[in-house]
Amino acid sequence: MPLVGVAHGSRDPRSAAAVGDLLDAVRALRPELDVRGAFLDLSTPSVFEVLSGLYAEGHRQVVVVPLLLGRAFHARVDLPGLLEEARSRLPRLSTTVGDVLGPDPKLESALLGRLAEVGATPGDPDLGVVLAATGSSHAPANARITDIAERWAHTHGWSGVRAAFASTATPDVAAAVASLRARGARRIAVASYFLAPGLLPDRVRSLAGDAAVAEPLGASVADVVLDRYDEVTSSAVRTA
Repeated sequence: MPLVGVAHGSRDPRSAAAVGDLLDAVRALRPELDVRGAFLDLSTPSVFEVLSGLYAEGHRQVVVVPLLLGRAFHARVDLPGLLEEARSRLPRLSTTVGDVLGPDPKLESALLGRLAEVGATPGDPDLGVVLAATGSSHAPANARITDIAERWAHTHGWSGVRAAFASTATPDVAAAVASLRARGARRIAVASYFLAPGLLPDRVRSLAGDAAVAEPLGASVADVVLDRYDEVTSSAVRTA
């Protein structure tokens, strides 16, 4: 079954390029798999365009993997609505949806890898770390980020770790940085809990001051995308 990775979309062309790089990495890991990309909004191709193209090629079963890091509004409302519309317009099309990419231990490992790229490694007691994410009106989505930050604070030997959000939720990155400095952190690094560059990662960078800011996750989570696909297809085999 083809894999359709569905990302949020952005007016910033860097975002679509990063999603393209991620899907290229998925293809490199599994060359025999038919991998397509689509966007919920703002970028092209749309979800319906990709699904209707696959339908025209004769596919009737498709696995959709949300290229989303949490189960907020886009995963819970936008994507299901678009898929329901596509199924109503494409008779006998079956779309099975995988889980979002986070939280996941592999995703956390990728975040730590990005931090290491800017010189932030575990075991540095002078370093404070900000885990910066989008922020959501859906409180459980924010709580998952806070949970990761609290766990890192107890396991990685840093001066402290704080969650921060680029929109909707608090604290913002500037407040989190100030909190870490107040408790004695001499240097600050920011982990970017974002899939791709864009407006909100840029906002994080602008509020981070002289902190070292890691790059968004991008292609480093290609194996997580395949895990989500495999979870769906292995379940289908067990229930067949």
